[in-house]
Amino acid sequence: MSTRSTHIAPDADASIRETDNDAAVARLSAAQKGYLHDPYIRHLVPRAHLQQPRPPLINVGTYVRGAAIDALVEQWLQIADKKTKKCQIVSLGAGSDTRFWRIANGTHKDTLATYVEVDFPEVTTRKAMSIRKSKELGAILGGDIQGGTALHAGKYHLLPGDLRMGPTALSTLLTGILDSSLPTLLLFECVLVYMVPSASDAVLRWFVDYFSDAKTPLGAVVYEMFNLEDAFGKVMVSNLKSRNVSIPGAEPYRNLEALSQRFLSTGFNTAHSETLREIRRTWIAPDELERLSMLEMLDEIEELELVLEHYAVSWGLAASGADASWGGWGLGKK
Repeated sequence: MSTRSTHIAPDADASIRETDNDAAVARLSAAQKGYLHDPYIRHLVPRAHLQQPRPPLINVGTYVRGAAIDALVEQWLQIADKKTKKCQIVSLGAGSDTRFWRIANGTHKDTLATYVEVDFPEVTTRKAMSIRKSKELGAILGGDIQGGTALHAGKYHLLPGDLRMGPTALSTLLTGILDSSLPTLLLFECVLVYMVPSASDAVLRWFVDYFSDAKTPLGAVVYEMFNLEDAFGKVMVSNLKSRNVSIPGAEPYRNLEALSQRFLSTGFNTAHSETLREIRRTWIAPDELERLSMLEMLDEIEELELVLEHYAVSWGLAASGADASWGGWGLGKK
């Protein structure tokens, strides 16, 4: 009988997957406090009724992030609608996001032809189970809900995959689901920062190549931390390391120009980036800021702005030969 012990290799991605739970609980908190409207997030947070509210600083940050991305998605749908075109959305590293349900129950539900979510198999399995357990989520999907690790129902597709596996894996995963003739928007919310730059660039290039022959508008939105070389950023990195979370994708992106350049170097025609701090100051309407200020007492304004200065929303457009209307897509001052 062997006395050699058997060691189970640690799951190196478990800590990354746990960040999705953090984001989901933060969104639940922001919704419960009235910062944003999301009646679906409670179905995707385990024991939602027992979760403690997050501090005001996190609630505000969650709101600004959501408002910016919501606006970019809404504008994409509006342009497609005006052009009487269907469009597609692909959310990569989607986690517990509820965006499909919010769109499917909104004014642009008929504009959306296909909605795809991709994440680790452990994440998609958990999400598929939550969807099946929720009558509300299932009713909006409609029809038969098929799958286990993956899930397919009507225009919604939940797919297990690892973006680090490269273009061949992406092609296997998405070919046959995506229509290269339809305007398509990619969403990356705190995803690329966990990948080495060569792997994230390969993902962006695959999508650009996939849609280039049809000259179809392709948009991409990236939300992530950046500018981590200063004292505050180093504390952020240290805190993540204490949770066994590494962010190899952050190192090249030390300023907004670098975030925009990532798009331009992978085949996009135009690109823009803004910090959450600047978005809160110049894009969120004054009356909305007033409403938010009434929800909770927030004493740490300087700390809030410091945190928001280290997160950015970037968006790029690959639309060579496409209708000029798509060139107006993006955040502007309100």
